[in-house]
Amino acid sequence: MDALEAISRWLTKQHVVTYCVGREDDLWCANAFYIYDSERVAFYLLSDEKTRHAQLAGARARVAGTVNGQPKTVALIRGVQFCGELRRVEKPESDAWRERYNRRFPVARVMSSPLWEIRLDEIKFTDNTLGFGKKLHWLREPSGPEQA
Repeated sequence: MDALEAISRWLTKQHVVTYCVGREDDLWCANAFYIYDSERVAFYLLSDEKTRHAQLAGARARVAGTVNGQPKTVALIRGVQFCGELRRVEKPESDAWRERYNRRFPVARVMSSPLWEIRLDEIKFTDNTLGFGKKLHWLREPSGPEQA
């Protein structure tokens, strides 16, 4: 199994991402429920366009963030650090993703927030279940998703 496959399998089982965006001297982070697409190597989430982080992002922005569990034992720590690009997904592209999101998080059906994509460009996965401090790395190649 390659690094991206292992990372994708773990990310598919999680559901909360923390992401940060900034512009000039302003920086803000947010948490969101997400669905993960292993083919596009991307998260899809909802966020109101009036939030501070959405205002900083505009239609497109650089983004960095984390996904992690909350184990009580150091040997079980697993988590991802990433950087990439955040963009607002416009219709009609957003319709299919929104339906997938609503199936995973039914409460989202009552939200009118726009859909956003975080396209991951670089991932570092720490997986202590493979040995203390074990890291898997992935870097998007210019032509598409490739393992680093």
